[in-house]
Amino acid sequence: MNKLLRLREKLNLTQEELAEKSGISVRTIQRIEAGTIPKGHTLKALTKALDINENELLGKKSEINKLNYSLIKVINISSLPFVIVPPANIFIPLIIMLLKKQFNPITKQIISLQILWVLLSVIFFLIVSIVEKWFFSGNKINLAFMLLAILTNILIILRNTAEIDKNQKLYIKLNFSII
Repeated sequence: MNKLLRLREKLNLTQEELAEKSGISVRTIQRIEAGTIPKGHTLKALTKALDINENELLGKKSEINKLNYSLIKVINISSLPFVIVPPANIFIPLIIMLLKKQFNPITKQIISLQILWVLLSVIFFLIVSIVEKWFFSGNKINLAFMLLAILTNILIILRNTAEIDKNQKLYIKLNFSII
């Protein structure tokens, strides 16, 4: 059975009602239900009238359904062994992402989180060093800050891995992407 026919019947619409709602002729709807693939204006008008995306009408799986979540978890976890060596916690997941061709919003967020973590850690480390030099003696605050930063990154990585496994999304994410 044709995808348009199934969608139209699911919404309890006749061909005439869909034609009126979409602005497409009844004959065009009949042709599409008979097997013609809609394109351009017709495709857009039908998807708007049916309140679906183009991939649904064309019967294609959306990009989200094609994601390899096992590989995304590997990309996320690959940062973990390198949290002590900040550039590696960015480059290793980035290399895996490039080699496995996993260019998607989730992997970009994973890399962006690590880049932001490195940048913020360096800035805060410098601030703590200056404050420690002026007000305190010894390296105890610096060491404590480094350990806290590393533990925070480990928790971010582990929490996101659990969320990818459970709900196929990131728990901790940015509202923007650096890459």
